[in-house]
Amino acid sequence: MSRIARSTLTPQAAAGRGSAGGGLGWLALPALAVFVAFGVVPLIGVLALSFTSWDGLGEIRWTGLTSWREVLTDPGLPHALWVTFLVMAFSWLVQTPASILIGVFLAGHQRYREVLAVLYFIPLLLSSAAIAITYKALLDPNFGLGAGLGVDLLVQDWLGEPVLAFGVVIFTVSWQFIPFHALIYQGGVRQIPRSLYEAAEIDGAGRIRKFFSITLPQLKYTIITSSTLMVVGSLTFFDLIFVLTEGGPGDATRVLALEMYKRGFQANLMGPASAIAVVLVLLGLVLALLLRRIGGRDPGASQLEGAS
Repeated sequence: MSRIARSTLTPQAAAGRGSAGGGLGWLALPALAVFVAFGVVPLIGVLALSFTSWDGLGEIRWTGLTSWREVLTDPGLPHALWVTFLVMAFSWLVQTPASILIGVFLAGHQRYREVLAVLYFIPLLLSSAAIAITYKALLDPNFGLGAGLGVDLLVQDWLGEPVLAFGVVIFTVSWQFIPFHALIYQGGVRQIPRSLYEAAEIDGAGRIRKFFSITLPQLKYTIITSSTLMVVGSLTFFDLIFVLTEGGPGDATRVLALEMYKRGFQANLMGPASAIAVVLVLLGLVLALLLRRIGGRDPGASQLEGAS
């Protein structure tokens, strides 16, 4: 709603709107109860475990800050944190432009584009573990796609070289999640007023000019939303990386989520693993707040961008 429309609301209408919102507030109670039961309570439990020593089976012993000191002084933690940020940054750089372009293309109302939208969405329906197993088989230098087709360029030790393995992780993650973000951008493009494009056409603007002057500015808050999901979601990449590389070669793809798993379920150190889990939650909250700050406080203002 524009500022003019908001200013024309009478006190009676504003009061009626407020009372209606307050009267329907109880409808959020079931969702709030589920969130507290399955979100807040487990998080409190993990935070409590980070101050204990537990092997997953025996007695839980209170150890204070021992687990936190062990995690924060471990030289492997900065490396895992660095790899996590690299995965986050490169996956965002690959997924965002591709998702925007595909979303804009699919926003057309031609029937064949609807068919393509269904095909593009298929990777998101597949299990991450199944995708990792498939790509691991395809990239095998002896029995994979390159050897089968006889293409020497594809016959590489894709998962044995640090740089190549990291690139494979970024490509696989992007291949799986680009369809989801493209769907978000498709919906965002279809919400852009058609009158903006008609005015631009009258002024003689071409497709490229309309894309950069209207479409991208109007998608500002859609980009913020998609980037938030993308960035926070990248903190939880585990199953795909675990099956594909197991954090290798060496520690080239050892992200924080994988570090947490190895400490908790392979080394049976639930205290340090819980501390890493708390670090992941805090990172996600900080990044989400930063992106929200970048987006500003009035998402409705995006309706006015690109109009001038």
